[in-house]
Amino acid sequence: MPTSVELAAMRRAIIISASGLGATSPNPAVGCVILDASGHTVGEGYHLRKGTAHAEVNALAAAGIQAEGGTAVVTLEPCNHDGLTPACHQALLDAKIARVLIAVMDPTSRGEGGAARLRQAGVDVETHVLEEEALAVLGPWRASLSYQRPLLHLVIQTDVTGKPIAPGAEALAEIERQRHVHDLVISIDGSAEEGRADSHGSAFSVPARPLPDGPVGAVVALTEAGARTVLLVGPSNLGERLLNARMVDRLTLLHPVPEPSQAVATAAAAPLFPAGYVLSRITRASGQLVASAERR
Repeated sequence: MPTSVELAAMRRAIIISASGLGATSPNPAVGCVILDASGHTVGEGYHLRKGTAHAEVNALAAAGIQAEGGTAVVTLEPCNHDGLTPACHQALLDAKIARVLIAVMDPTSRGEGGAARLRQAGVDVETHVLEEEALAVLGPWRASLSYQRPLLHLVIQTDVTGKPIAPGAEALAEIERQRHVHDLVISIDGSAEEGRADSHGSAFSVPARPLPDGPVGAVVALTEAGARTVLLVGPSNLGERLLNARMVDRLTLLHPVPEPSQAVATAAAAPLFPAGYVLSRITRASGQLVASAERR
């Protein structure tokens, strides 16, 4: 059973893991906190981008010899294979970590996962610690693996009747907030750019313009680029085709705040969200209601 100190450390690891959003793909954004044998935080780290040190290695480097006999609190199961970087489970063993807490198990583990390897070496391992909270960061990556394509997020400004219109100041501000946690942003004209300029490094490519007109071809191009999350600025032909093909995973609408009493003739004539979408977030920004829904 995790202690209150360990749970606090896991929440810290989850929060710092989000620092890698919009940069780590196709890898996940992972965070790690190291506690010494007395339960004091002595190091933390997160994964910056593919080809660089993983979260555990960065946290261990910060902790140094104080990690010996301590606890590693990590948002994703430590990897069990050597790739561009060494296996993280081995780094934890080399540092003589005694206990490991894991939030989310790694569906990409090859053979026995890192948790199993650690247990075999005598390390005390607890899994699924604050898993639902960790999925706030890792959920899109895990879903992308399941779908075998990037998660697609379409943002559309509407008028008072619900009709899509060119994005206004509030919509552009929402897009600016969202772009930093997405790998790619697709503009209305179909051009693509990194959500955070030059954040991914050489392991990532930006699709050449124009993207294929068809939804399948466009998604293939985005997948081949290495993207896990894509932000689409609407209204656009591509966004409409993807929405009609039920390939948009999150739809965010900005809708003018209506009058307190509004006649039926001026109210929205059609549902704001298509069938099959479930509201997940509603807030207000200036004169706009901002509502997001997830595809089910």
